[in-house]
Amino acid sequence: MKLFALILVACFAISFSADSVRAESAMVFTRDGAALSGHDPVAYFTVGHPVPGKQEYKLVWKRAEWWFATRENRDLFEANPRAYAPQYGGYCAYGVAKGQLTTTKPNVWMIHENRLYLVHSAPVMAIWSNDVQGHVGRADANWPDLLRK
Repeated sequence: MKLFALILVACFAISFSADSVRAESAMVFTRDGAALSGHDPVAYFTVGHPVPGKQEYKLVWKRAEWWFATRENRDLFEANPRAYAPQYGGYCAYGVAKGQLTTTKPNVWMIHENRLYLVHSAPVMAIWSNDVQGHVGRADANWPDLLRK
């Protein structure tokens, strides 16, 4: 009986670890081989607009290449990637709110409550902007299910 309980606990731990690893290695939308189409995620916060990154300042995080305009930006990202990475792996935030994975462009973006959100196009940004809080709530709820698919 003791052995059975031990095996059961071990199976549960392995299952829990697999789910954690799956969630941790979340999907990231890439174009041309890099997240954000090679744009520097830190620049959205520090200079207020997209800035092309350089391959010489790249790093890999969540199985994607992230490019940075400067070594300092790379170091900031490396120290706290969740502070700078776009929400929902850089997929269209409005699409995620609708339960879909949709492409984005690095020049259609918004920082809301210190989080970077990308959307598919300017018309989609207009829709997103009409109810940011509501869309974020729906996207946050949908994202875990999209990761599992």
